[in-house]
Amino acid sequence: MLSVVARVVAMTIKELIQLRRDRLTFGMILGVPVMQLLIFGYAINADPKQLPTVLISQDRGQIERNIVGALERSGYFRIVAQVSGETEAERLVAEGAAAFVVTIPDRFTRDLLRGERPQLLIEADATDPAATSNAVAALSQLPRTALRHDLPGLVAEPGFEVVIHRRYNPEGLSAYNIVPGLLGVILTMTMVLMTSLAVTRETERGTMENLLAMPLNPAEVMAGKVLPYIVIGYIQVAVVLLAARFLFQVPMLGSLGLLTVALLAFLLANLAVGLTFSAIARNQLQAMQMTFFFFLPSILLSGFMFPFRGMPG
Repeated sequence: MLSVVARVVAMTIKELIQLRRDRLTFGMILGVPVMQLLIFGYAINADPKQLPTVLISQDRGQIERNIVGALERSGYFRIVAQVSGETEAERLVAEGAAAFVVTIPDRFTRDLLRGERPQLLIEADATDPAATSNAVAALSQLPRTALRHDLPGLVAEPGFEVVIHRRYNPEGLSAYNIVPGLLGVILTMTMVLMTSLAVTRETERGTMENLLAMPLNPAEVMAGKVLPYIVIGYIQVAVVLLAARFLFQVPMLGSLGLLTVALLAFLLANLAVGLTFSAIARNQLQAMQMTFFFFLPSILLSGFMFPFRGMPG
Protein backbone atom coordinates (compact mmCIF):
# COMPACT_ATOMS: atom_id res chain seq x y z
CA MET A 1 0.00 0.00 0.00
CA LEU A 2 2.82 2.37 0.87
CA SER A 3 4.57 1.58 -2.41
CA VAL A 4 1.40 2.51 -4.35
CA VAL A 5 1.15 5.82 -2.51
CA ALA A 6 4.82 6.52 -3.12
CA ARG A 7 4.45 5.88 -6.85
CA VAL A 8 1.40 8.14 -7.06
CA VAL A 9 3.20 10.89 -5.14
CA ALA A 10 6.24 10.57 -7.40
CA MET A 11 4.01 10.82 -10.50
CA THR A 12 2.29 13.88 -9.02
CA ILE A 13 5.59 15.60 -8.34
CA LYS A 14 6.70 14.82 -11.90
CA GLU A 15 3.53 16.42 -13.33
CA LEU A 16 3.99 19.51 -11.16
CA ILE A 17 7.57 19.92 -12.35
CA GLN A 18 6.47 19.51 -15.96
CA LEU A 19 3.67 22.03 -15.45
CA ARG A 20 6.10 24.53 -13.94
CA ARG A 21 8.33 24.23 -17.00
CA ASP A 22 5.37 24.83 -19.32
CA ARG A 23 5.01 28.54 -18.59
CA LEU A 24 2.20 29.07 -21.10
CA THR A 25 -0.05 26.46 -19.49
CA PHE A 26 0.81 27.76 -16.04
CA GLY A 27 -0.03 31.27 -17.17
CA MET A 28 -3.39 30.09 -18.55
CA ILE A 29 -4.22 28.47 -15.21
CA LEU A 30 -3.80 31.84 -13.50
CA GLY A 31 -4.80 34.13 -16.35
CA VAL A 32 -8.19 32.69 -17.29
CA PRO A 33 -9.73 32.93 -13.78
CA VAL A 34 -8.40 36.48 -13.35
CA MET A 35 -9.78 37.49 -16.73
CA GLN A 36 -13.17 35.95 -15.97
CA LEU A 37 -13.32 37.74 -12.62
CA LEU A 38 -12.53 41.08 -14.24
CA ILE A 39 -14.92 40.62 -17.17
CA PHE A 40 -17.90 39.22 -15.29
CA GLY A 41 -17.39 41.23 -12.13
CA TYR A 42 -16.57 44.60 -13.63
CA ALA A 43 -17.17 44.91 -17.37
CA ILE A 44 -20.34 42.89 -17.99
CA ASN A 45 -23.65 44.41 -16.95
CA ALA A 46 -26.94 42.88 -18.08
CA ASP A 47 -28.88 45.96 -16.95
CA PRO A 48 -27.41 48.99 -18.75
CA LYS A 49 -27.84 52.33 -17.00
CA GLN A 50 -27.15 55.95 -17.97
CA LEU A 51 -28.23 55.39 -21.57
CA PRO A 52 -27.55 58.46 -23.76
CA THR A 53 -30.77 60.37 -24.41
CA VAL A 54 -31.55 63.30 -26.69
CA LEU A 55 -34.23 65.84 -25.74
CA ILE A 56 -36.48 67.70 -28.18
CA SER A 57 -38.52 70.21 -26.21
CA GLN A 58 -41.00 72.63 -27.77
CA ASP A 59 -42.63 73.52 -24.44
CA ARG A 60 -39.97 74.67 -22.01
CA GLY A 61 -40.75 75.34 -18.41
CA GLN A 62 -41.10 73.70 -15.03
CA ILE A 63 -42.98 70.69 -16.42
CA GLU A 64 -40.13 69.97 -18.83
CA ARG A 65 -37.55 70.19 -16.05
CA ASN A 66 -39.58 67.82 -13.89
CA ILE A 67 -39.86 65.25 -16.68
CA VAL A 68 -36.13 65.42 -17.41
CA GLY A 69 -35.37 65.12 -13.70
CA ALA A 70 -37.60 62.06 -13.37
CA LEU A 71 -35.87 60.43 -16.34
CA GLU A 72 -32.43 61.01 -14.88
CA ARG A 73 -33.44 59.93 -11.37
CA SER A 74 -34.54 56.55 -12.74
CA GLY A 75 -30.88 55.85 -13.48
CA TYR A 76 -31.57 54.58 -16.99
CA PHE A 77 -31.37 57.87 -18.88
CA ARG A 78 -28.67 60.51 -19.30
CA ILE A 79 -29.45 63.63 -21.32
CA VAL A 80 -26.49 64.15 -23.66
CA ALA A 81 -27.96 66.77 -26.00
CA GLN A 82 -30.95 69.03 -26.49
CA VAL A 83 -31.76 69.61 -30.15
CA SER A 84 -34.39 71.67 -31.91
CA GLY A 85 -35.45 69.28 -34.66
CA GLU A 86 -36.15 65.66 -35.46
CA THR A 87 -33.47 65.53 -38.17
CA GLU A 88 -30.59 66.09 -35.76
CA ALA A 89 -32.04 63.60 -33.29
CA GLU A 90 -32.38 60.95 -35.98
CA ARG A 91 -28.77 61.47 -36.97
CA LEU A 92 -27.56 60.96 -33.41
CA VAL A 93 -29.59 57.75 -33.07
CA ALA A 94 -28.41 56.43 -36.44
CA GLU A 95 -24.77 57.07 -35.47
CA GLY A 96 -25.24 55.27 -32.15
CA ALA A 97 -24.59 58.43 -30.12
CA ALA A 98 -28.04 58.22 -28.53
CA ALA A 99 -30.29 55.35 -27.47
CA PHE A 100 -33.44 57.41 -26.78
CA VAL A 101 -35.10 60.54 -28.11
CA VAL A 102 -37.60 62.29 -25.81
CA THR A 103 -39.95 64.74 -27.51
CA ILE A 104 -42.05 67.17 -25.44
CA PRO A 105 -44.53 68.71 -27.92
CA ASP A 106 -45.72 72.27 -28.09
CA ARG A 107 -48.55 73.27 -25.72
CA PHE A 108 -47.76 70.21 -23.57
CA THR A 109 -48.16 72.17 -20.31
CA ARG A 110 -51.37 73.85 -21.47
CA ASP A 111 -52.99 70.56 -22.46
CA LEU A 112 -51.81 68.96 -19.23
CA LEU A 113 -53.42 71.66 -17.08
CA ARG A 114 -56.62 71.38 -19.08
CA GLY A 115 -56.80 67.66 -18.35
CA GLU A 116 -56.49 66.65 -22.02
CA ARG A 117 -53.77 63.99 -21.42
CA PRO A 118 -51.08 65.10 -23.91
CA GLN A 119 -48.65 62.58 -25.36
CA LEU A 120 -44.96 62.39 -24.53
CA LEU A 121 -43.15 60.73 -27.45
CA ILE A 122 -40.12 58.55 -26.69
CA GLU A 123 -38.18 56.88 -29.50
CA ALA A 124 -35.92 53.98 -28.52
CA ASP A 125 -33.12 52.32 -30.45
CA ALA A 126 -34.37 48.72 -30.25
CA THR A 127 -31.59 47.18 -32.33
CA ASP A 128 -30.62 45.11 -29.30
CA PRO A 129 -33.85 44.58 -27.29
CA ALA A 130 -31.93 43.41 -24.23
CA ALA A 131 -30.04 46.71 -23.97
CA THR A 132 -33.14 48.91 -23.60
CA SER A 133 -35.84 46.58 -22.25
CA ASN A 134 -35.45 47.61 -18.59
CA ALA A 135 -35.26 51.30 -19.50
CA VAL A 136 -38.45 51.01 -21.56
CA ALA A 137 -40.17 49.25 -18.66
CA ALA A 138 -39.15 52.09 -16.32
CA LEU A 139 -40.96 54.58 -18.56
CA SER A 140 -44.32 53.19 -17.47
CA GLN A 141 -43.82 54.89 -14.08
CA LEU A 142 -42.88 58.25 -15.57
CA PRO A 143 -46.39 59.83 -15.50
CA ARG A 144 -46.73 58.99 -11.79
CA THR A 145 -43.29 60.17 -10.67
CA ALA A 146 -42.53 63.19 -12.86
CA LEU A 147 -45.28 65.53 -11.63
CA ARG A 148 -46.29 64.21 -8.22
CA HIS A 149 -44.91 67.27 -6.40
CA ASP A 150 -46.33 69.87 -8.79
CA LEU A 151 -49.66 68.25 -9.54
CA PRO A 152 -50.48 65.88 -6.67
CA GLY A 153 -53.86 65.06 -8.12
CA LEU A 154 -52.15 63.34 -11.04
CA VAL A 155 -50.69 60.61 -8.82
CA ALA A 156 -53.88 58.59 -8.93
CA GLU A 157 -54.66 59.47 -12.55
CA PRO A 158 -51.61 60.16 -14.75
CA GLY A 159 -51.97 63.44 -16.59
CA PHE A 160 -50.08 62.49 -19.76
CA GLU A 161 -49.50 59.44 -21.89
CA VAL A 162 -46.10 57.98 -22.76
CA VAL A 163 -45.94 56.79 -26.37
CA ILE A 164 -42.92 54.60 -27.16
CA HIS A 165 -41.70 54.01 -30.72
CA ARG A 166 -39.11 51.25 -31.10
CA ARG A 167 -36.76 52.10 -33.94
CA TYR A 168 -35.13 49.56 -36.28
CA ASN A 169 -36.64 46.54 -34.50
CA PRO A 170 -40.20 47.42 -33.46
CA GLU A 171 -41.19 43.81 -32.79
CA GLY A 172 -38.21 43.22 -30.51
CA LEU A 173 -37.02 40.15 -32.43
CA SER A 174 -33.73 38.88 -31.01
CA ALA A 175 -32.83 37.26 -34.35
CA TYR A 176 -32.27 40.72 -35.85
CA ASN A 177 -29.42 41.21 -33.40
CA ILE A 178 -28.16 37.65 -32.81
CA VAL A 179 -27.92 36.38 -36.40
CA PRO A 180 -25.77 39.25 -37.76
CA GLY A 181 -23.65 39.04 -34.62
CA LEU A 182 -23.03 35.37 -35.31
CA LEU A 183 -21.27 36.38 -38.50
CA GLY A 184 -18.47 38.02 -36.54
CA VAL A 185 -18.36 35.30 -33.89
CA ILE A 186 -18.15 32.43 -36.40
CA LEU A 187 -15.45 34.14 -38.47
CA THR A 188 -13.41 34.98 -35.36
CA MET A 189 -13.57 31.45 -33.95
CA THR A 190 -12.87 29.57 -37.17
CA MET A 191 -10.23 31.88 -38.66
CA VAL A 192 -8.17 32.25 -35.49
CA LEU A 193 -8.52 28.58 -34.55
CA MET A 194 -7.59 27.12 -37.93
CA THR A 195 -4.62 29.39 -38.60
CA SER A 196 -3.31 29.10 -35.03
CA LEU A 197 -2.50 25.47 -35.83
CA ALA A 198 -0.97 26.13 -39.26
CA VAL A 199 2.73 26.50 -38.41
CA THR A 200 2.76 24.34 -35.28
CA ARG A 201 1.11 21.50 -37.20
CA GLU A 202 3.88 21.64 -39.81
CA THR A 203 6.51 21.58 -37.05
CA GLU A 204 4.96 18.64 -35.16
CA ARG A 205 4.49 16.58 -38.33
CA GLY A 206 8.05 17.23 -39.46
CA THR A 207 7.01 18.84 -42.74
CA MET A 208 8.46 22.27 -41.93
CA GLU A 209 11.77 21.22 -43.45
CA ASN A 210 10.00 20.47 -46.70
CA LEU A 211 8.51 23.96 -46.72
CA LEU A 212 11.92 25.51 -46.07
CA ALA A 213 13.41 23.51 -48.94
CA MET A 214 10.84 24.81 -51.42
CA PRO A 215 11.76 27.82 -53.63
CA LEU A 216 9.47 30.12 -51.62
CA ASN A 217 10.22 33.04 -49.37
CA PRO A 218 8.47 33.34 -45.97
CA ALA A 219 5.93 35.86 -47.26
CA GLU A 220 4.87 33.47 -50.04
CA VAL A 221 4.53 30.62 -47.56
CA MET A 222 2.29 32.70 -45.30
CA ALA A 223 0.24 33.92 -48.27
CA GLY A 224 -0.29 30.34 -49.39
CA LYS A 225 -1.49 29.40 -45.92
CA VAL A 226 -3.82 32.40 -45.59
CA LEU A 227 -5.56 32.45 -48.97
CA PRO A 228 -7.47 29.14 -48.56
CA TYR A 229 -8.91 30.36 -45.26
CA ILE A 230 -10.05 33.62 -46.87
CA VAL A 231 -12.05 31.54 -49.36
CA ILE A 232 -13.46 29.45 -46.50
CA GLY A 233 -14.36 32.64 -44.63
CA TYR A 234 -16.33 34.02 -47.56
CA ILE A 235 -18.17 30.71 -47.89
CA GLN A 236 -19.17 31.02 -44.23
CA VAL A 237 -20.28 34.61 -44.85
CA ALA A 238 -22.49 33.50 -47.74
CA VAL A 239 -24.07 30.75 -45.62
CA VAL A 240 -24.84 33.12 -42.74
CA LEU A 241 -26.23 35.86 -45.00
CA LEU A 242 -28.45 33.43 -46.90
CA ALA A 243 -29.75 31.92 -43.67
CA ALA A 244 -30.35 35.39 -42.22
CA ARG A 245 -32.31 36.46 -45.28
CA PHE A 246 -34.39 33.37 -46.05
CA LEU A 247 -34.67 31.55 -42.71
CA PHE A 248 -34.87 34.43 -40.22
CA GLN A 249 -36.09 37.23 -42.53
CA VAL A 250 -33.49 39.67 -41.22
CA PRO A 251 -33.87 42.93 -43.20
CA MET A 252 -30.72 43.95 -45.05
CA LEU A 253 -29.90 47.49 -46.13
CA GLY A 254 -26.71 49.01 -47.48
CA SER A 255 -23.98 48.07 -49.90
CA LEU A 256 -23.04 44.41 -50.30
CA GLY A 257 -19.78 45.44 -51.95
CA LEU A 258 -18.80 47.57 -48.97
CA LEU A 259 -19.60 44.67 -46.66
CA THR A 260 -17.40 42.38 -48.77
CA VAL A 261 -14.44 44.76 -48.55
CA ALA A 262 -14.89 45.30 -44.81
CA LEU A 263 -15.09 41.54 -44.25
CA LEU A 264 -11.78 41.10 -46.08
CA ALA A 265 -10.09 43.41 -43.57
CA PHE A 266 -11.82 41.55 -40.71
CA LEU A 267 -10.70 38.16 -42.07
CA LEU A 268 -7.11 39.30 -42.53
CA ALA A 269 -6.98 40.66 -38.98
CA ASN A 270 -8.21 37.38 -37.49
CA LEU A 271 -5.88 35.33 -39.69
CA ALA A 272 -2.96 37.49 -38.57
CA VAL A 273 -3.83 36.82 -34.93
CA GLY A 274 -4.01 33.07 -35.62
CA LEU A 275 -0.69 33.02 -37.45
CA THR A 276 0.93 34.96 -34.59
CA PHE A 277 -0.25 32.32 -32.11
CA SER A 278 0.93 29.60 -34.48
CA ALA A 279 4.41 31.09 -34.69
CA ILE A 280 4.74 31.59 -30.92
CA ALA A 281 3.36 28.23 -29.75
CA ARG A 282 5.64 25.22 -29.54
CA ASN A 283 2.87 22.68 -30.07
CA GLN A 284 -0.79 22.52 -31.03
CA LEU A 285 -1.94 22.35 -27.40
CA GLN A 286 -0.31 25.69 -26.65
CA ALA A 287 -1.82 27.16 -29.81
CA MET A 288 -5.27 26.03 -28.66
CA GLN A 289 -4.68 27.58 -25.24
CA MET A 290 -3.70 30.92 -26.79
CA THR A 291 -6.77 30.80 -29.00
CA PHE A 292 -9.06 30.26 -26.01
CA PHE A 293 -7.38 33.12 -24.17
CA PHE A 294 -8.20 35.34 -27.14
CA PHE A 295 -11.79 34.13 -27.59
CA LEU A 296 -12.91 34.83 -24.03
CA PRO A 297 -12.62 38.64 -23.95
CA SER A 298 -13.20 39.02 -27.67
CA ILE A 299 -16.66 37.45 -27.64
CA LEU A 300 -17.82 38.50 -24.18
CA LEU A 301 -16.90 42.15 -24.70
CA SER A 302 -18.13 42.40 -28.29
CA GLY A 303 -21.76 43.09 -27.35
CA PHE A 304 -22.90 39.75 -28.79
CA MET A 305 -23.76 38.08 -25.49
CA PHE A 306 -24.17 41.10 -23.21
CA PRO A 307 -25.34 44.65 -24.03
CA PHE A 308 -22.42 46.76 -25.12
CA ARG A 309 -23.98 49.92 -23.65
CA GLY A 310 -23.79 48.39 -20.18
CA MET A 311 -19.99 48.16 -20.23
CA PRO A 312 -17.80 50.91 -18.77
CA GLY A 313 -15.76 53.01 -21.17
